[in-house]
Amino acid sequence: MTGEIVNKNWIKSQVGKALGASFLVVVLLAIVFAFGLPFSFGQSGSALAQSAKPVITGARVAGDEDRTRFVLDLNAQVVPVISGLTNPYRLIVDLPEVTFDLPEGVGQSGRGLISDWRFGLFALGKSRVVMDLTDPISVDKTFFLPAVDDQPARLVVDLVRSTPDEFAAFVATSRSRETAKNEKKSSKSDRLSAPKAKDKPLILLDPGHGGIDTGATGVAGTLEKAIVLDFAKLLKEKLDEGDLYDVRLTRDDDTFIPLSRRVEIGHELAADLFISIHADSVRRGRKLVRGATVYTLSDRASDQLAEDLAESENMSDIIAGVVLDEEPTDVTDILLDLARRETRSFSVYFARTLVNEMKSAVRLINNPHRSAGFKVLKAHDVPSVLVELGYLSNEHDEKLLISEEWRDRMASAMTEAIHGFFRPRLARGQAAASQ
Repeated sequence: MTGEIVNKNWIKSQVGKALGASFLVVVLLAIVFAFGLPFSFGQSGSALAQSAKPVITGARVAGDEDRTRFVLDLNAQVVPVISGLTNPYRLIVDLPEVTFDLPEGVGQSGRGLISDWRFGLFALGKSRVVMDLTDPISVDKTFFLPAVDDQPARLVVDLVRSTPDEFAAFVATSRSRETAKNEKKSSKSDRLSAPKAKDKPLILLDPGHGGIDTGATGVAGTLEKAIVLDFAKLLKEKLDEGDLYDVRLTRDDDTFIPLSRRVEIGHELAADLFISIHADSVRRGRKLVRGATVYTLSDRASDQLAEDLAESENMSDIIAGVVLDEEPTDVTDILLDLARRETRSFSVYFARTLVNEMKSAVRLINNPHRSAGFKVLKAHDVPSVLVELGYLSNEHDEKLLISEEWRDRMASAMTEAIHGFFRPRLARGQAAASQ
């Protein structure tokens, strides 16, 4: 989990070459100590930059169903911001950005009032721990213990069993403080800027998950959030080659983006096409379900697999500890309703175009165009599809997803489908330019 140390032995090799010339060694050491350079043999600048962030080296849960203690081991003091969420019961511990140097699989099981917990980068400069609770709780006390002798510093959160009403009051108080703080810090500069002159179709690529939400995990340990980000960057490179489109990403690093925010970005940019990219895992038929799939939005799922997948994807905000906004009421504006219907028609048209291109390049699932109620596809004015590159629950698909040759074929097929979708518009633009 710590950063990779680059050019680890460079200085040692240089010193080795100069063993016969002791004065060079003296000069080198004099420079280092004279200028106070933050440098040591075997450690690079990038490693030092990462170590500047607090590091969490251990975590554990102790106690029972009446009183439970959560402990984080750190190398520096941090100030947590603690809040709660209901439906389901969750406790959120927000921290300044830290490095999580924890063993694989930690948090998958809990104890006492904590059933399980997860952690990761939540936003720029902000890390988060989300605990799933078995019952409503009260935070009895939170304190920080400094390092003593060979024992690391510790952040301790003590929980006690509470009542639903008491927990609801805690949630209301803690979330109101958090909302006020976020509103104060937010600014227009936080938003992706829309193009001033939109002379090219704008395509928004949406690598799913990110940060604290890792998405699916493959049979061999491949993380969905990493696979889809790498693929989205590759697809962007191919689309940029012809200089025909303005291609943006909802995220270009390992950061969590709420589902509603992904949709908002499409609105703000006035995107002409939104493609959400995933590589999920399935609960039923793990060894049988494989191949690429294209999903569009519908009120009723086309099949059980689509319904299960939409349910899993729509849990992303819950996993990351995001406040869930209530679903909007039925559409009463007839113009908005008409726009939504037209957008769905364009989404279906692109999905069919995409399937036709992909079937000659990669393996597809049976009935590769499916539909369900994916929240990330609910923009009423942006044609949107969700592409499952494959299913990490299948070992064959997982091997393909990490294959450069397969990813190149898939990205090329998707690029051709996008060309086909925008060909009439591009042709009109070329004709207008020639007149």
